[in-house]
Amino acid sequence: MTRPWIGALTDASAVGGAPGLSVVIVTYHVPDLLRRCLGSLAVATAPFGLEVIVVDAGTDGTGASVRRDYPDILVIDAPENPGFGAASNLGLRRARGRWLLMLNPDTEVPVDGLVKAVAALERDPVTGIVGPKLVRADGSLDRSARRSFPTPANALYHFIGLPRLLPGHRRFGAYNLTYLDPDAEAYVDAVAGSFMLVRREALEAAGLFDETFWMYGEDLDLCLRVRDAGWRARYVPSVVVTHLKGQSSRRRPLRCTYEFYRAMMIFHWKHRAATSGPLVNAAVSAAIVALGAVAIVRDRLRPASRRRVS
Repeated sequence: MTRPWIGALTDASAVGGAPGLSVVIVTYHVPDLLRRCLGSLAVATAPFGLEVIVVDAGTDGTGASVRRDYPDILVIDAPENPGFGAASNLGLRRARGRWLLMLNPDTEVPVDGLVKAVAALERDPVTGIVGPKLVRADGSLDRSARRSFPTPANALYHFIGLPRLLPGHRRFGAYNLTYLDPDAEAYVDAVAGSFMLVRREALEAAGLFDETFWMYGEDLDLCLRVRDAGWRARYVPSVVVTHLKGQSSRRRPLRCTYEFYRAMMIFHWKHRAATSGPLVNAAVSAAIVALGAVAIVRDRLRPASRRRVS
């Protein structure tokens, strides 16, 4: 059966005057953050030509305001809130660039960020994906910036808190690569979908985001498929991107908590179950259900202003 997320990108070679870089931003009810993000792109150095595509997955009129105030930006209205991967695919199918950047609206790109990221991609022919150093508003590292692919073992160590106790331990810190210097460039398994620069050839080889994931996990899945297609992901900390994380998910915390754990289940059964054996699969599934149930209960017991932001 053909999956809807396996589809061709626009043939950039057939489009006259195609830009070097296409930026795809999926937005959901964060108009002020989106404007800050677009403002950072407006002043960023982009000698290779730039197109920006905004996919509006919300119902607050953000798309209409972007059309009015930014006539050079292509705005796509998602028919409903289809999830991050599906909404991103709407933009990627229209993108014409040689390089494709998935960017969250709650990010701010430095002036030289696009140039540095593209240079890192181009100087290494085996690199198919580049991710930056992501920092929170307070300057602290967003640990999702570089990751290993999840396994039952490294996920167990992560959820029982061993990386916090022994961040320099290679085995216990594998989930978020806490043993690596955050300012050292390195090949990694995966980078975050909040800023993911992909070589067009790598994405064409791997396919678009898997729309089975509604939110969370689709970036890990894409990185794994890009690796399987013969490319590598590279963490480039000389590009520092501010990530005001979780602003859209505040509007639907219960759904997002559910999808966070559902994504774990999808990833395991898609990529790990065939080689894990029935006992391990049963244990992993039970653990994910238990963790998700506890997280939902704890989230409901918190005041609304303190509910989980992923």
